[in-house]
Amino acid sequence: MVVIRHARQNEIGLLLEIGLSAWENATAGIGDVAAMRGPARRAFDDFLTSHWLSVILVENEKRVCGWAAREGLDGIISDLWIDPEAQGRGLGAALLADVERRIAADGFDVASAKTHAQNTAAVAFFERAGYRVTWLSTAYSQRLDRDVEFIGLAKELGEVER
Repeated sequence: MVVIRHARQNEIGLLLEIGLSAWENATAGIGDVAAMRGPARRAFDDFLTSHWLSVILVENEKRVCGWAAREGLDGIISDLWIDPEAQGRGLGAALLADVERRIAADGFDVASAKTHAQNTAAVAFFERAGYRVTWLSTAYSQRLDRDVEFIGLAKELGEVER
């Protein structure tokens, strides 16, 4: 049974490992993942320690399989990570739909996200959910400790039950 709920502070370590594992998969091919792992781990730890109240997670059969966050509690999805072993089962889509419902319920008309441009799996995931590419830019990535091409995606939410 799939359950989506708020994260608990005592789950930060588990969420960090899921995020790091998914990040490693998404980052493969754009740099030396092993060299970037330390800074990425610190970035996840800092984010989750500071923003765990903005995190929701998805469980399947009582196992935490992924998480998402809206760092500014606005229309921007700052993070969405699914354990690589749990990908392809619809858990990311269920989590994204829940995040979109929360964004709409908070009065925002558009949900947006960004990823690195070479993360074709994430771009395809968001496009399947109705997102469209809105911008492309090069920016410094703290997690990767280098400049990276990023792609922005957005979706108009329409009427959602609040």
